[in-house]
Amino acid sequence: MAALRDALLAGEVDLAVHSYKDLPTAAEPGLTIAAVPVREDPRDALVARDGLTLGELPPGSTVGTGAPRRVAQLRALGLGLDVVPIRGNVDTRLARVGGNGKQGDLDAVVLARAGLSRLGRLATITENLDPIQVLPAPAQGALAIECRTGDARSRELAGRLEDATARACVAAERTVLAALEAGCSAPVAAYAELAEGEHGPELFLRASVTAIDGSDAVRGSVSGSLPDAAALGRALAEELLDRGAAELMAVSR
Repeated sequence: MAALRDALLAGEVDLAVHSYKDLPTAAEPGLTIAAVPVREDPRDALVARDGLTLGELPPGSTVGTGAPRRVAQLRALGLGLDVVPIRGNVDTRLARVGGNGKQGDLDAVVLARAGLSRLGRLATITENLDPIQVLPAPAQGALAIECRTGDARSRELAGRLEDATARACVAAERTVLAALEAGCSAPVAAYAELAEGEHGPELFLRASVTAIDGSDAVRGSVSGSLPDAAALGRALAEELLDRGAAELMAVSR
């Protein structure tokens, strides 16, 4: 990500495409997000041995994931799973899942569904995890197309890919993260979606902060108009902080 931004600022490239969830919440001087395209499915996905779902994995099963957010939320489900941190690219992680005649040291891994989709690995998924169980990371499944702020031509071209709903949802989610002063590796989850409100379409935003051992969590939700996306994120973050989110994040570090 840093190398791409350096290339943009140096004029070596005119556009950079990022996984939005990996970008810092602070703006980069001289650069702008020219477009947020239609978002992929933001849910997390389980890839388990023998086609098992999360509820079918026996207690003691070893589940690997690289995100503290997922580790915390999986432990909080109370299923008796042994959730362990793992590293490596998607194929490396998938190769660690045993079963069906394969040798592997894990019973399952949890990954972003969007990443599996973009790599053509959807067939490996044994369950798409409901956000009620495991809430996604802020901006998961979204792309950010970035260019130099003063490059009007690139901004105009990239802007044709803009999806207003995706941008509003991501703005709400990332504002929660920024207001909590948490990084992308913190056990913070946020997910906004378009819902039908009393006076028409509105954003429904959920967020949570979970202790890394799964012993405690604070959760909340708020709804409002799309133009108020950032304000909704700030309001929900303030509510979570009032209920002890900062203490949970401190314990998780």
